[in-house]
Amino acid sequence: MTYLFQILNGIGLGMLYFLLAVGLSVIFGLLQFVNFAHGAFYMLGAYLAYAMVERGVSFWLALPLAGLAVAVLAAVTEAVLLRRVYKQAHTFHILATVGLALVVQEIVIIVWGPIGGNLAPPEGLSGIVILGDFVYPEYRLFVIAFTAVLAGALWWLLEGTRLGAIVRAGSESAEDMALLGYDTRRINTAVFGLGAGLAGLAGALAAPIRGVDPFMSVEALSVAFVVVVIGGMGSYAGALAAGLAVGIAQSLMATLWPEGARLMIYLGMAAIIVMMPRGLFGRA
Repeated sequence: MTYLFQILNGIGLGMLYFLLAVGLSVIFGLLQFVNFAHGAFYMLGAYLAYAMVERGVSFWLALPLAGLAVAVLAAVTEAVLLRRVYKQAHTFHILATVGLALVVQEIVIIVWGPIGGNLAPPEGLSGIVILGDFVYPEYRLFVIAFTAVLAGALWWLLEGTRLGAIVRAGSESAEDMALLGYDTRRINTAVFGLGAGLAGLAGALAAPIRGVDPFMSVEALSVAFVVVVIGGMGSYAGALAAGLAVGIAQSLMATLWPEGARLMIYLGMAAIIVMMPRGLFGRA
């Protein structure tokens, strides 16, 4: 029962990692832009949901509002600031986004303080599910089901709609898309906002599980890059498979070897880099 509990925990954790990483992967696939502020958007989504619930807003309303607010803020940031460094070397990408992440972190500390907080699961999902000898929190089951539905909707958006076709075509050749009359700058802004919004939504979903704190962005960013590297840059299927693999491995290792749970995912990433530099589903 312990291992079944941990496997379910790992699936839920892995789906949150998927939401976090797929946005980073899509942004890189289209823009060839390394976004080191992605973890900050995750943290911001968690804090916005936490702040709204603390002020009496229903969690069910705070959840989409947090993701939407992060998406809009990220889109504005891309249009005003980040667009100016796309054509620069990746060094400038890193400096700009790391600086942005530090600014967001300091704003969070100024507004909410350096000490984190806890967000209770929403009413209706604060109990447990009992199946014989197996007991599991209702909210974690909700996270698994919700993120699975969201993953399916996102796959349909990217693979089965005109918007998805435009995004995929833009990742192959932005110049050709511009020649066909598409406004690539608007597409870039929309995709950046979508990717950051997914990170914000992941943060809002994770807040009742892990709480919020001003340094959660660093942890989220490191895991997101591990998932993207293992799955392959720009790959939706890779982000899903790697997110689940990393989540389950980390959860099981927390039982078998707690001190080495996080170490193992980095060792796994190193092994993938050596054996499959493109990742599990990456392209050349």
